Amino acid sequence: MTEGMDRIAIDVGQVLQRTVTSLYSNLVTRPTGRAVRMAIETRLQDAGERSISLIDLSEVVILDFSCADEVVARLLERSHESPTHEAFFVFRGVHEPHRDQIQTVLERRGLAAVAETRKDVFELLGQRSPAELRAWGLLEQRGLITTDEVDSLEDADDRAGLVRLVERRLAFRSPHTDRIHALSQLAKHLL
Repeated sequence: MTEGMDRIAIDVGQVLQRTVTSLYSNLVTRPTGRAVRMAIETRLQDAGERSISLIDLSEVVILDFSCADEVVARLLERSHESPTHEAFFVFRGVHEPHRDQIQTVLERRGLAAVAETRKDVFELLGQRSPAELRAWGLLEQRGLITTDEVDSLEDADDRAGLVRLVERRLAFRSPHTDRIHALSQLAKHLL
């Protein structure tokens, strides 16, 4: 259940082919990355108050640091700037050739992202505290956490980590039920 969220699936390989009319699925220049990010942002403009987007990098063969910065880091940063739209992202197809570049640019910018690194295996990439990582692991294991379960967490750091995940849009707190959802679970219907 996506609790009033628009669901958006974007295949970056297809966006790349349409945007830069290339037969190759390589993201290797900043202008190319910028063009792809802008195409994604255009697609997100039609979303309602809240959305979850699956950004599929599976067909991207090469992803350099500048494109990881444009397509992943700047997309996350710019989405946090919107006062009217709450955007959540899951990055799919983040395989070894992409992982280091994404990890590096996210750490450099103080960001983190949920990424599917293998089929049905999700990781929290980028800058994250030990408490955030523990809370994210617990949430990922359970799929969702109720308010009572949050209150029953023994470690205050873990409770704070969970709150921080929600603030950073690495988890979703339903405004209707106050449950905290793992983004991987919300994106499953988009996979």
